[in-house]
Amino acid sequence: MSATKIGILGGSGFYSLFDKKNDKEIKTAYGKPSAPVSIGRISNKDVVFMPRHGVKHIFPPHKIPYKANIAAFKEVGVERILGPCAAGSLQPDVKPGDFVICDQLVDRTWGRDDTLFHGPEVAHVSFASPYCSEMRRIAIESCEKLGISYHPKGTVVVINGPRFSTKSESKWYSSQGWEVINMTQYPEPVLAREMEMCYLNISLITDYDVGLEGHAEIKPVTAAEVGKIFKDNNERVKKLIAEIIKNLPEKRDCDCSEAMRHARI
Repeated sequence: MSATKIGILGGSGFYSLFDKKNDKEIKTAYGKPSAPVSIGRISNKDVVFMPRHGVKHIFPPHKIPYKANIAAFKEVGVERILGPCAAGSLQPDVKPGDFVICDQLVDRTWGRDDTLFHGPEVAHVSFASPYCSEMRRIAIESCEKLGISYHPKGTVVVINGPRFSTKSESKWYSSQGWEVINMTQYPEPVLAREMEMCYLNISLITDYDVGLEGHAEIKPVTAAEVGKIFKDNNERVKKLIAEIIKNLPEKRDCDCSEAMRHARI
């Protein structure tokens, strides 16, 4: 199989991508990934797709085989990963239907295996900027070109799930100024960083989390609502992905490919 350099991880409501594809089972040192990788073409480039929850959404956020998924992409030659996801808004100006090109994350998960380095080899990778700067720039330019309602930056707080937040938790997250809440945006980016792959998040806002304080008409999120809105907006997501892929240069111009150079001890 020829190497493919671009990988896409589909989120809730995003389980397939190609009309014509070649599915391939991948074995990794970290176990079986969520699904076979699907290999197809977008914007005249070879692309690999995998639904992170599985084709039939059988993996809840805390049970997704994150390491196996990222390793499977690495195995087939992926250098850049696009990680679109369904997400809730924590701020009034970030509305359902908006896209957020996140530049920061806050990890509130627990128990997830989030590193390749458990010893005897030890490493401490830099994660100050968790998302690839080059891919973020291209994503922002692509949103502008397509006229998509978007926010050029934002912090996603990642909760463990599978339950949604309490009102007090959501109020705390909002009070910190964080814009987005999600259950799957960690540890994908840091595992990609340790494998020296670029990672881009596109958060599709589906709801206002538990509602907004002072706005009784905005009700708490439900799983059915998340799935419906993401499904309704799948075509916009696919158009944005195609535009981003079209504009990605062949060679990377970022630090992601050398992330481990000074990380090992």
